[in-house]
Amino acid sequence: MTAEKIEAEWLRDDALQSILAALGGGGEAARVVGGAVRNHLFGEAIGDVDIATTCLPEESIARCKKAGFRTVPTGVEHGTILVVADHRGFEVTTLREDVETDGRRAKVRFGRDWEHDARRRDFTVNALYCEPDGTIVDLVKGMADVRSRTIRFIGEPEDRIREDYLRILRFFRLFAWYGDGRPDPVGLLACAKLKDGVEGLSAERIWTEMRKLLSAPNPSRALLWMRQSGVLSLVLPESEKWGMDAVPAYVDAETALGWEGDPLLRLMAMIPPREDAVRSVALRWKMSNADRERLVAWADAPTIGPDLDDKTFGEMLYRSGRQPVLDRLRLAVAAARARASNDANMLEQVAGLLRLARHAENWERPTFPVSGRDLIEAGYSEGAALGDALRALEERWIASGFSLTREALLAEVQPTSG
Repeated sequence: MTAEKIEAEWLRDDALQSILAALGGGGEAARVVGGAVRNHLFGEAIGDVDIATTCLPEESIARCKKAGFRTVPTGVEHGTILVVADHRGFEVTTLREDVETDGRRAKVRFGRDWEHDARRRDFTVNALYCEPDGTIVDLVKGMADVRSRTIRFIGEPEDRIREDYLRILRFFRLFAWYGDGRPDPVGLLACAKLKDGVEGLSAERIWTEMRKLLSAPNPSRALLWMRQSGVLSLVLPESEKWGMDAVPAYVDAETALGWEGDPLLRLMAMIPPREDAVRSVALRWKMSNADRERLVAWADAPTIGPDLDDKTFGEMLYRSGRQPVLDRLRLAVAAARARASNDANMLEQVAGLLRLARHAENWERPTFPVSGRDLIEAGYSEGAALGDALRALEERWIASGFSLTREALLAEVQPTSG
């Protein structure tokens, strides 16, 4: 145990302190553990706050209910409940020891030994506890790894990985967020040796980890080591011949131009812009409909040159959609900026592409001013002829640069009796 303490508003939160007090006392103890402690020490934003306790799940429920909190038995068989306080959820888990693992899930038994609980966790920086008063409890030398920004498996890396192969992806994800220099060589070697285990993971777990990795401020080095170890080719074979060399250039453009970090755009930088390729990724990772549709629309969007005039560009935006065109443009800007570092002639292309990107950022889709009802009032009946006439008018309107008014368009309609 170290004398180091956390002094932070999130730890002094009344709801959190009340839960810790309810779970402590009477021979029991409770500490904050995991991501909140880790993120605070690394200077990152605090998300969910998890609690470890010596109380058995039933005792945790009883104590928290007595203190006036609502509880939800989210995973009682694994020792976990959710305590709802001040409209927030706090995950509370009884100390555990692994009895049996199969690479995806573990059978556990409850315990009271904090060191056993710490040693069953994945990485040293994730196994730091924090007392209610802020005192850090370090049973796996995690503080030294925080200081050196090293992501290190607890104990033997191969043993930790065989317990859950998702830890291979977590190793690279945590390195992307918190690591410095080169990854821990022993851990990296174990990931490379056991990489085939990721093929047995569920698609949802893989995409969840990859999305978090791609959301890091700069995932480039982690992706490089994933490729070097052979892990990237297993989870994203579409990147094998395309590579991930465009990612550093894109992240650099994000930083220089003030773009928000976008995990999907970073993924686009790693795979070919072909519909079959992006559908393959989306299907294999079971992406949401929104993510899949964005990838497909990007792949279907046209290549954009820097000299495109505003009228033609406006038509492109209208036909392809703002987001797909902007996705194409931002990747093109990043690539051109990277080439401009060695070729001053590329600066003009960068300027042209940036102009179009800013146009796209501020573009609002115009509304076609004619409706099917207008044509019905002009004598059309519902059916194919009406649809054809409406599409023809829309093409005239697009060709005019969206300038023709409703009246001017309707003046071109030939009256019809059916």
